[in-house]
Amino acid sequence: MFARLYRPRKLTALLMAFASFLWVSACATTGIVAPNANTGKNINPGAPVQVALLVPGGSAAGSDQFLAANLENAARMAIADLNGVEIDLRVYNTGSDPVQAAGVANQAANDGAKILLGPLFAESANAAGVAVAGRNINVLAFSNNPTIAGGNVFVLGATFENTANRLVQYAGRQGTTRFAVVHGDDLQGQVGRDAIRNAVRRNGGQVAAVESYPLSQQGILGATSRIASGIKAGGADAVFLTAGVNADLPIIATALPEAGVNPADTQFVGLTRWNAVPQALSLPGLQGGLFALPDRALSNNFEARYASVYGEAPHPLAGLAYDGIAAIGALVASGDSGALTKQALTTPQGFQGTSGIFRLRPNGLNERGLAVATIRNNQVVVLEPAPRSFGGSGF
Repeated sequence: MFARLYRPRKLTALLMAFASFLWVSACATTGIVAPNANTGKNINPGAPVQVALLVPGGSAAGSDQFLAANLENAARMAIADLNGVEIDLRVYNTGSDPVQAAGVANQAANDGAKILLGPLFAESANAAGVAVAGRNINVLAFSNNPTIAGGNVFVLGATFENTANRLVQYAGRQGTTRFAVVHGDDLQGQVGRDAIRNAVRRNGGQVAAVESYPLSQQGILGATSRIASGIKAGGADAVFLTAGVNADLPIIATALPEAGVNPADTQFVGLTRWNAVPQALSLPGLQGGLFALPDRALSNNFEARYASVYGEAPHPLAGLAYDGIAAIGALVASGDSGALTKQALTTPQGFQGTSGIFRLRPNGLNERGLAVATIRNNQVVVLEPAPRSFGGSGF
């Protein structure tokens, strides 16, 4: 089944489609405001707080239109859940164009926005952040690209750094300390590689090998023998993969066991959600492996509530808009005029989101509570639940 789906050209196309949600660029940086500056507008806690929601509406892609509607729906659902906090939500379409995103960010600032929620794509989020940095407005972007984070820009999307750290810590407690890193040779793979290496070193482990492959079926199969040799030569306890289920994971997770990397001896660990596609649960390399999940009970609750209100399941990224409004609402409820400043946004206690607890860090990145799971008999089994507070196991 997977062999028919992932031909070289189609694999690359799928990767680009999957990556386009978040990984548009890693070259641009915000860098206009000092990294440690306490950015952000003051508010009048007794008046409605104006929030600008920047969504990818207006682009030629139908998927962007669907996602734009879902983000707005989730934001409005979050507003309805707030107690005693009034949010004046104004929606702006950015399409997929960074220039348009910068323009609407300025328009939102002119209209009186105290904070921007969105945009989605990394280049657009960066452009919006640059546009309003001089106006002292913070941006809670839906991207997970770490290169745009910092200054007045925070990313709400789940980051590779957070996932890698959670999995390396858990694996270390089980006695796994030597990791081989296997990644695609694109931007996403390279950022994932660096996140894994940093997590391994941060937690006292060792990087036994680092191997890459071209992003095509032929390229992966051609590199498999070399990768397997590198894993064995490095004496790795585990193979940490950056591959995604919608693209390269089905090929690499099948090819490596066929090349002699036995998952029973060398555990596979995944940086992405292995259960995102049901067919992936039968892949030979993933049996007994490790991957991270958000809090399933909370995720299921959000999806059920969304479906009951809007008549269909939400887009997987819709919860980010709910999370952003939930965080803003919780801070405004404190009655502090500085509720939307960087100092307030980065409160160590964090917030309750649609998929578990999360908090924003001063460097613009985030931490999210994640469960650790495995696959047994083609079924997902949670080995350690997601933490419900910061400071305990899981961070």
